[in-house]
Amino acid sequence: NMALLNLQDVSFTYRKPALLEDIDLEINAGERIGLLGRNGMGKSTLMKIMAGELEPDHGRVVRGSNVQIARLEQEVPEGESDKVSAIVALGLAPGEQDLGKFVASKQAVDKVLSRMNLDPEEVFGTLSSGMKRRVLLAQALVREPDLLLLDEPTNHLDIESIDWLERFLKGYTGALVFVTHDRVFLRALATRILEVDRGRIFDWTCDYETFLKRKELALHTEALEQASFDRKLAQEEAWIRQGIKARRTRNEGRVKALKAMRTERGQRRDRLGNVRMRAMSAEQSGQLVIEVEDLQYAYDEQPIIDGFSTLITRGEKIGIIGPNGAGKTTLLKLLLGDLKPNEGTVRHGTRLQVIYFDQLREQIDGEMTVAENVGEGQDMLEFNGKKKHIYGYLQEFLFTPERARQQAKLLSGGERNRLLLARLFKRPSNVMVLDEPTNDLDAETLDLLEELVDSYDGTLLLVSHDRAFLNNVVTSVIAIDGVGGVRQYDGGYDDYARQVAKAQAEQAKLVEADGKKKQKKGKKSSGMSGGKPKVAKLSFNEKRELDELPAKVEQLEAEQAEMHATMAEPDFFKSGGDKITQFNDRLEQLQSELQVAYARWEELESRA
Repeated sequence: NMALLNLQDVSFTYRKPALLEDIDLEINAGERIGLLGRNGMGKSTLMKIMAGELEPDHGRVVRGSNVQIARLEQEVPEGESDKVSAIVALGLAPGEQDLGKFVASKQAVDKVLSRMNLDPEEVFGTLSSGMKRRVLLAQALVREPDLLLLDEPTNHLDIESIDWLERFLKGYTGALVFVTHDRVFLRALATRILEVDRGRIFDWTCDYETFLKRKELALHTEALEQASFDRKLAQEEAWIRQGIKARRTRNEGRVKALKAMRTERGQRRDRLGNVRMRAMSAEQSGQLVIEVEDLQYAYDEQPIIDGFSTLITRGEKIGIIGPNGAGKTTLLKLLLGDLKPNEGTVRHGTRLQVIYFDQLREQIDGEMTVAENVGEGQDMLEFNGKKKHIYGYLQEFLFTPERARQQAKLLSGGERNRLLLARLFKRPSNVMVLDEPTNDLDAETLDLLEELVDSYDGTLLLVSHDRAFLNNVVTSVIAIDGVGGVRQYDGGYDDYARQVAKAQAEQAKLVEADGKKKQKKGKKSSGMSGGKPKVAKLSFNEKRELDELPAKVEQLEAEQAEMHATMAEPDFFKSGGDKITQFNDRLEQLQSELQVAYARWEELESRA
């Protein structure tokens, strides 16, 4: 089994200290590697070195013979007037790109287009960002690479597109290396975790869940060992690490609190009859935040919101979800009173102080330091009557005093986001609006944001596609479908998905019963209709197979999870080579069975 790619003693220095230092790494066929690490630690650089786009300062990059490597970038090129087929063909080698001359390359393009459900004739510039990302993925896959590198593939995608991508990649047989901040995606896909941290690479040969458990132990040990390090560095690093460790363990409490809030919210729904009175009498304290009645809004004749009512009370945390372009930001503007509805009313409670996080609108002065950007002229900040020094405050946002004294233009994307958050949270407010705050955040900034939002005692409106984030912080979800339908569901994202699935199942039963009645009536009409069938419909056996697949996948994944849990036990690796080999073999076998099952599911589903 020849390695696809070998990095030997690779170093790369962008500025001191070295970004990557003496790194050794082997990637084998079929592996699915999640690449973790804070922003600015060199994840994208490492991928460019793997792809051969950057030369390391020293060390060797050895590729297996004829190994094809493709990289999907984060950036989506804008306003292309080319057809989808032409954009996909750009993934072929320069000599193969003229589709007229090369039958084989035309077949390669057609094959990937049909696999990914893309229309070759559509104009790239007119597609949604999710479909553009899908076209670029097709471009990366057209030569059937042995190794596919994905940099934040879910960024700016809506939940539906993320689900599709997850399923597609589960059935993909090549090797994957991907960077993502989407924890649900990471859990679903990664079979090996690589972590880039302070110039080094840590290889955790396990899935994400297991990694979190082992990392916890390692951080603990590291904190103990660090005491003997250079004192100042040790304190700052240990301080920041400690913060993260505490956060990971605090999640339990959050989940309990969330459950209590959801119950409370459910009861409030039942009490809606007398809620008006309560809202009136409590108005002085600002118990009522926003009341919406029969809201209607259309844009160019197209209804975006068609009859939506809700009551938002103090301290609620509300997620707003829906496909890209469905009108989530429009709904926010209506709720905040920045847009006037066509019909219906929006009433605000008293003394609302709103802060709004919009990554695109916030301006940072690159020449000023981090501390100057956040302090906006002050060294001491005031929180609830207590004074706090700016450097102390910035440490909560994972900036060491040394980093806080650097110019903002030197920051990585993730640090830049932490700076914006630090500036946002120092402004007094009782309503916070976050529009897709998790895009481009690394895992640690996400943890931090989650903690901040969780302990925020005002009201939260959050637009997001991050399922784990929604599950961890929101008490209810407003789902918007893009054709006027808006509904509110209690609970987080999983709660919402469960309620929708249940409703759909009931709907399907009704339709089926209805269909049977019709069938009895119209027995005579022959099944011959004009036109040729597009794809072979499912046979009886295939239908049954499709029905059974989800349970089969669930069973395989359950066994996989159980094995990972066993391997996460600290004593497992003491249990002798045979057992470890046995476990690893079975895991590989499970992995390939799952791949086959997912690919089959994808295929049957596309014909169902």
